[in-house]
Amino acid sequence: MKSLILRLNSYFCSALVCLSLIACAGDALQSGVDPFAPMVFKEGTTAMPLNPPNKGTLQPFYVSQATIFKFAVDTNSILIGADGVTRYIVVITNPSGETQAQYEGIRCDSFQWRLYGNFENGTWKENPLAAWRGISSHVANRYQAALAQGAFCNMAIQEKNIQNILRNLNSNSFSGSIAPPPF
Repeated sequence: MKSLILRLNSYFCSALVCLSLIACAGDALQSGVDPFAPMVFKEGTTAMPLNPPNKGTLQPFYVSQATIFKFAVDTNSILIGADGVTRYIVVITNPSGETQAQYEGIRCDSFQWRLYGNFENGTWKENPLAAWRGISSHVANRYQAALAQGAFCNMAIQEKNIQNILRNLNSNSFSGSIAPPPF
């Protein structure tokens, strides 16, 4: 009988020690760190570019058959942010040859884009109404979709390797919007 009581006492003490260790580990809900909770997007600071687009590093890319504009991205301006945003300068040329340069960002996880500013009169002007907007794939001037699908994103994941982005932007392999075959 005495050995039974000693055995039960040792089991009880072992259980008490295990429960104490588990309690010390902390509760994810009380500590505020839930590994299964969805991540909340927190954008890093974005500084406007210091220089105008570099004509020597502009890489044209195909957008759609329906657009009348030409699009190019300044490959020197591409920044792969740790916050999940790929920032870049895009140059848009209209049929009469006039250009407009914009500094933008793309989020692959939510398929959104943001206009940070425009290059006007030799300086970058910040967009005071900058907000994240959904990327549309069903419009003629769908250049954000072409960049996201063809170079900056691998499905819904940001491409982290600049060499892969540059290779994807190459006009021979760009797949952001494949030109239809000639009739």
